Amino acid sequence: MISTMYHNINSDKYSNDFNVFRKHLLYIKENFSVVLPRETLEGRKNICLTFDDSFYNFYEYVFPLLKELGLKAVLAVPTKFILDDTDVKKEERLNIKHDDTYTQIQKAPFCTFKELKEMSESGFVKIASHSHSHVNLLTCKNLDFELQESKRILEEKLNINCDTFIFPYGKYNQNIVEKAQKKYKYLFRIGNGINSDFSGIKGVIYRVNADNLKDESSIFSFFNIVKYSIKSFIKSF
Repeated sequence: MISTMYHNINSDKYSNDFNVFRKHLLYIKENFSVVLPRETLEGRKNICLTFDDSFYNFYEYVFPLLKELGLKAVLAVPTKFILDDTDVKKEERLNIKHDDTYTQIQKAPFCTFKELKEMSESGFVKIASHSHSHVNLLTCKNLDFELQESKRILEEKLNINCDTFIFPYGKYNQNIVEKAQKKYKYLFRIGNGINSDFSGIKGVIYRVNADNLKDESSIFSFFNIVKYSIKSFIKSF
């Protein structure tokens, strides 16, 4: 199983052009079974789409595409930065630079809880925790808080069971994995590897970086699939 990682659409950094991204999703729809954690894997070509940080451009661009194409995705939410609702115009929200998002929270560069609830209830988006404060868990002083508070808020605000965690910056160690496993069933990281199933590699699901796509399918080329497979084999020891 391949899991892909995305951040922004039509933004200035860690992003994809909307038209390229739409073609990319069309390619995925034609060539893969798109699955979410807890769902049964079908055949050999399964893919799980994941989006980090829950930027507003996900709601504006990606969510409509998922509904149009009948696809599903995981959205990782850093709860500290999420407003309940906003009256900031969408153009202003979309034009905030990536590096400014965490300092301009009142301009709602992230999805609001109202938008997250709509997407969660649609059945097309599975909400995951991305910690509370989007910090490097290797150096943070409040690991238990970062793991638990985000889960508590998401479950209370959205009326869901939050069983999925995506490590901020892909940073973790074995101690962090063991603590996270006590609260979450599925753990995701960065890593450009392929997984046999949702148990991942040593309990962590590897994801292929799919920001800055050059075309709809090159990350799935034979060469790249071999490269991802070799890395997964090495990491399994």
